[in-house]
Amino acid sequence: MDTGISPLAGQPAQAAPMVDLSRLVDAYDGVKPDPANPSQRVAFGTSGHRGTSFNGSFNEHHILAISQAVCDYRRQQGIDGPLFIGIDTHALSSPAFETALEVLAANSVEVRIANDGEFIPTPAISHAILLHNRGRHQGLADGIVVTPSHNPPDSGGFKYNTANGGPADTAVTGWIQDRANALLEGGLREVRRLPIEQARNRSTTQQHDFIGAYVADLGNVLDFDAIRASGIRMGVDPLGGAGVHYWSRIAQHYRINLDVVSDQVDPQFGFMTLDWDGRIRMDPSSAYAMRRLIALKDQYDIAFACDTDHDRHGVVAPSVGLLPANHYLSVAIDYLFQQRPRWNRDAAVGKTVVSSAMIDRVTARLGRRLLEVPVGFKWFADGLFDGSLGFGGEESAGASCQRRDGTVWTTDKDGIVMALLSAEMTAQRGRDPGELYRALTNELGEVFADRVEAQANAAQKSALSKLAPQQVVSTQLAGDVVRNILDKAPGNGAPIGGIKVVTDGGWFAARPSGTEDLYKIYAESFRDDAHLRRLLGEAQGVVDSALTGL
Repeated sequence: MDTGISPLAGQPAQAAPMVDLSRLVDAYDGVKPDPANPSQRVAFGTSGHRGTSFNGSFNEHHILAISQAVCDYRRQQGIDGPLFIGIDTHALSSPAFETALEVLAANSVEVRIANDGEFIPTPAISHAILLHNRGRHQGLADGIVVTPSHNPPDSGGFKYNTANGGPADTAVTGWIQDRANALLEGGLREVRRLPIEQARNRSTTQQHDFIGAYVADLGNVLDFDAIRASGIRMGVDPLGGAGVHYWSRIAQHYRINLDVVSDQVDPQFGFMTLDWDGRIRMDPSSAYAMRRLIALKDQYDIAFACDTDHDRHGVVAPSVGLLPANHYLSVAIDYLFQQRPRWNRDAAVGKTVVSSAMIDRVTARLGRRLLEVPVGFKWFADGLFDGSLGFGGEESAGASCQRRDGTVWTTDKDGIVMALLSAEMTAQRGRDPGELYRALTNELGEVFADRVEAQANAAQKSALSKLAPQQVVSTQLAGDVVRNILDKAPGNGAPIGGIKVVTDGGWFAARPSGTEDLYKIYAESFRDDAHLRRLLGEAQGVVDSALTGL
C-alpha cells in the first residue's frame, strides 16, 4: 500500500476540492443508512461513532438511534442527573446536536446546553460532569460530545461520557452500539422525538455557563502567577475549533500575555493547510496542518494550538518549531511530577503502547510506576478519577493531569491545559519545551521515532486488529533479536487491537485507526535514523503479509 506523502501536503486548503456543505447537510437528512450494510451500522471506535453523511455512515438515523440508546442506558443504570452536551464546529455537528436534543427532551432527560449556542470543547464537558458529581451518590450527571475530533470537514462524530467524566468504556459503548443497531433494524419505531423548538423550550432543557465554570477553575490546575510574572509572550491558534472563544476569556481572567492568532470559524476549514495525505485535518500534532502557527514561532516565547474539540494539543517552540507529541509528553511528565508536590506519591504515569520509550525512561528516573495501556483515553479515566494516575497521555497528542492539589481535574483529554502547561514550563524553567527535551536526551539517550499511515478498508482494518503474535514468524527485527511480541497491553492485559514487536534496539507497533479508514505503523529506534527506516520497512512487510488478499 502507498504510504507516500501527498504533493499537496502543507499547501493551502484551496489546493484540494473543498467540501460542499449544503450537500453534506442535505445528505445527513436525506440518506437513510442500511443496517444490513456493516459500513452503515452504528460502530463505536476508540472515541465514539464517526463517519460522513455522504456514504451513509453518519446520518440522522444514526443519531436518533444512538441518542435513544443513551436514554435507554441511563434508564437501565438509574442515571437521572443532568446530561451535559457539547458541540464542535464541524458542519455535521449542529444538525446532530439538534437531533440528539429532540430525542433527549422527548425522553425527559435533564439536558444542559451552552449559553447562547456557544461551542463546547470536550474538556469542558468532562469538567462539568465531575464538578456536578463531586460529593454526590445520587442524581449523577453524564455527557455527550458531538465531535469527530480533528477529522476532515465532511466528518461527524458522537461520543458518550459516563459519570466518571471520561469516555465510556467498551462495555458501555458495546451496549449502546448494540441497542442503537437494534433500533435501526426496527425502523426507529421505539425512538421518542420532539420537534426541535419544543425540545429547546422544555423545562428539562436548561442553559449552562460551561466557559465561565471552566475558565474560573483553571487556576487550580496551572500556575498562572508564574506565567504572568514571567511576562512571556504566547500565541494560540484554536484552528477554528470549539474552544475558539475560551482563549480570550482565559487571557483576560488570568491577565496573561496571550494572542489569539485567529478566531475564525469556518465549517469548510478553508484557512487550514492540507495534511500528509492532501486532506484537511485539524491535527495540531501534524507539521503539515500546523504551517500557519509554525510560521509564527519566532514571534512568541511559546505558541500552541488545539484540534476541533480541543482535546488534543500541539506546541510550537522557538528552539525547534512543532514538538513531536511524544517529546512534549515526555517533558510534561518530567516537569509535572517534580513541580506538583501535593500529588499522591504513589500516583502513576499512564501511557499508551504506541507512545515513546522516552516516557518509560523519564518515569523510571522519577521513581514512578508506569501504566501502559491500549490506545484510547478511556483506559486512563478511572485512574485519573481516583488519583492512582497523576497523568495520562497518548502519542496522538491527547493528555490530562490532576489538579495542583492532586485531585481530579478532567478524565478526558484536555488540550487547553496541556497547551497552557507549555507556558508554565517555559516560565518556570526559563527554557522552552524543545530545549527541555534536548536536556532529557542528553541525560537519558536519544530516541528516533516516526509514524506512517495508509488507507485501509474495513476488512483490512479488522485483519490487522486481530493480528496475533504467532503470525510474526521472524525472530529478528532490523538486525536485533525479537524480545517480545505483544497483542495485549502490559499495564492492564487488555487487547491492543494490533501488534507490538520489541527488541533491544527499538520497537514497532501496527494497528488500525479507530476513527478513520487508515492503518498506522509506529516505530522507535534507540540507535539512529537509518535503523529507524529499517524498522519501518520490516514492519511494513509484517503488515503487508497480514493484509494479503484482502
